[in-house]
Amino acid sequence: MSNFPTIIDVRTHAEYSGGHVAGSVNIPLQEIASRVEEVKAFAQPILFCCASGMRSGQATQYFQSLGVDCENGGGWMEVNGRM
Repeated sequence: MSNFPTIIDVRTHAEYSGGHVAGSVNIPLQEIASRVEEVKAFAQPILFCCASGMRSGQATQYFQSLGVDCENGGGWMEVNGRM
């Protein structure tokens, strides 16, 4: 990714409130399908994160299938360490 990505954290609101990457947006995985247009409107590339990389991996596969420039960042603490 050459541009600074938009970071979307797909953990639950409760998990997100317990700690997150500064500047990230919280859209829980269970809300992703109903918020597709909102996600597509964010600047791309998009970096998805969660607790371990499993849920963000699901979100990444879903949005890649829709043509969105995105990748799985893995766990939010790993992403936080890279930013």
